[in-house]
Amino acid sequence: MAPRTDAEAIAASLSEPRAFVAVFDGHFDAVHRYLRRRVGKEIADELAAETFAQAFEHRKRYDRNRPDARPWLYGIAHNLLRHHYRDEERALRAYARTGADPLQGSAEDADRPGPALADALAALSPGERDVLLLIAWAELEYAEVAQALRIPVGTVRSRLSRARGRFRELLERSGQYEKETI
Repeated sequence: MAPRTDAEAIAASLSEPRAFVAVFDGHFDAVHRYLRRRVGKEIADELAAETFAQAFEHRKRYDRNRPDARPWLYGIAHNLLRHHYRDEERALRAYARTGADPLQGSAEDADRPGPALADALAALSPGERDVLLLIAWAELEYAEVAQALRIPVGTVRSRLSRARGRFRELLERSGQYEKETI
């Protein structure tokens, strides 16, 4: 019988490693898409692969009381992203200055932010940017963001509130504010 939840697939993979394929197949595209929006296709390819390699390597530590591995996987991806924050911020600021997106590699990356959005994202603290983008781009719930970042839900709510306010203020100043932006 095939595993019904990620927790079951991870548990089964301890004795039959191929069972982990269900977790990979179920979440790779979403994790990769989120990473691609953050750091571009090339780095996203590497980070997504590394996310699942680490998940497989550390699957014994997975809390099997959590049926959905998505927050756990985004937590691993987030830890890998932390090593790229300086490059991400530098790229966002360059994009804001020049209007040329240094991460735009193909038509599939066309959902990257415009220069004003890039400048506003770069101005946020890394913690605020992480919460905002995990909610807006990865479409995680507050509790899932808290789990992924290993912070309390209240911290997620306060960071998101600050990020939205600051983001809105920065876009208003640039003349690019639209209520449906993020």
